[in-house]
Amino acid sequence: MIRIHNNKGLQQQIEIGSHQLIGDVSPELGGDGAGPEPHDLFDAALGTCKALTLLLYARQRGLPLEGIDVQIERDDSEERQGNYRLVVDLALQGPLDETQRQQLLRVADKCPIHKLMTTTDIQVETRLAGAPA
Repeated sequence: MIRIHNNKGLQQQIEIGSHQLIGDVSPELGGDGAGPEPHDLFDAALGTCKALTLLLYARQRGLPLEGIDVQIERDDSEERQGNYRLVVDLALQGPLDETQRQQLLRVADKCPIHKLMTTTDIQVETRLAGAPA
């Protein structure tokens, strides 16, 4: 379960198991900039999933992948029209040949969050706590 509660101002205390994060918005939007904005967390989930997927895949297959740097660029200029574009650049470290690099590139798009974002009909139900169902 994930729990989120107001910390101070617009800051949100995010509790995920034993982990705690702060979510916030920039001062331009009235926040303190004390933590990532919700869109940043959404985008970071994709990058983290791709990196973990590749590291686990490489470990299982014995590929010489030594590390990954992920950079994500967001174009949300048409978000209100239903278009949200993320470009993910992967910098793979290690003595990989071109075949292995292309194999890892294909695997990156199979990470569960990528598939969730691109092929799943996500339904969200919002309720008031303590209200009758």
